[in-house]
Amino acid sequence: MREIVTTAQKATRKARRDADRRQHLKASARPDKPVPPGTDITDPQADNLPPAKPFDQIEEW
Repeated sequence: MREIVTTAQKATRKARRDADRRQHLKASARPDKPVPPGTDITDPQADNLPPAKPFDQIEEW
């Protein structure tokens, strides 16, 4: 019986602590529209490079 009471007390305390931790999250305002990240034009991974040449012959094992 004591174990049940102790477990219930721990669960209640944990729930209260979690609610207090999350209290500030409810107050924050979310932006109306998500802002896309800025694009870097000088990206070295850009698709302005020619495609790689295919292999002439593939070695079979």
